[in-house]
Amino acid sequence: MAARAVLVTPLSGPLARFGKAGASALALWADHSEVSLEVIDAYPSAASAIRAAEASRPDVVFGPYGSGPALAAVAASEGVVWNHGGATLRLARPAYPRVVNVESPAYHYLAAILETLVAEGLNEGSEVVMMHSDTGFGREAAEGAVMTARQLGLRWRSVTFRPGRARDVLAQVPAGDVLLTAGSFDDDVAIAQWDSGRRWRAVGLVAAGVDELRHAIGDLVERLYGPCQWFDGIDHPADGPGSAWFSQCYRDANGTEPPYPAAAAFAAGVVWQRCVKEAGTVESVPVLAAAQRLDTTTLFGRFRVDPITGVQTGHQIRVVQWRDGQRVLVDRPLRRT
Repeated sequence: MAARAVLVTPLSGPLARFGKAGASALALWADHSEVSLEVIDAYPSAASAIRAAEASRPDVVFGPYGSGPALAAVAASEGVVWNHGGATLRLARPAYPRVVNVESPAYHYLAAILETLVAEGLNEGSEVVMMHSDTGFGREAAEGAVMTARQLGLRWRSVTFRPGRARDVLAQVPAGDVLLTAGSFDDDVAIAQWDSGRRWRAVGLVAAGVDELRHAIGDLVERLYGPCQWFDGIDHPADGPGSAWFSQCYRDANGTEPPYPAAAAFAAGVVWQRCVKEAGTVESVPVLAAAQRLDTTTLFGRFRVDPITGVQTGHQIRVVQWRDGQRVLVDRPLRRT
């Protein structure tokens, strides 16, 4: 009998764009792996959706796109949740012992940009202005940037805004050398379109890491820096199909290039399947234990979790810059742990 999987992710509401992308990608994995997949809409209540998913007693439950929905789902779960869409440090042990984290946390998003800028010549003592939404995601990204700014000898100032209301605080943004932002996609669009009259040495937006920003703001995307969970991928991973195969299948199914949440969802399925093989069973607790020991690569990159916290440490955030309408990888060689 085929294994049974359930994906709980936003198919409607503000996060539906990437929720649907992950659902499409996981469906590709399920077809490729001969796994039965059911998809449940996590909007408006991820908690209710995860309870409905677990009521059918599937072999594996994959959690939703978005840090907020992922936290709500895991908090309401009574089993193991494979988290490929909530890029957050908060889904860690001891508070959440039954989570398998696939993505690198948002804590590293803006920090990676700062490290790249310093490698490119940003001077010690430079002023960094951080705009972030007053949400768990925004605060986490800003906290990581503050810690890195301290370590690199940079000065910083923060401007906080309510979710979806970045425009309300633009007049309060001080001058500086670097502007970094972490909010919703629409917040980043508003900031990118903002004509402040200032000449920043560099601007980094979380949304600049994905192709969708170019579709939203056109040429204004030029020279922007962004963090990136997935860039090109791996064509000869230790587990599962390569990036080229996956991208072609995704294009055939959807008519568009796969965004990073799609690659992360597919990779979660691949890693689960490897852990089932290691455990010799689909029972969730032995499979979870196998995930905590595993060190491998998929098309999404390296997979390895911290043995104490369960936070993803193998996968790394990359940094891109927009040049002539294309995302160009600009970070330095990754430090492997």
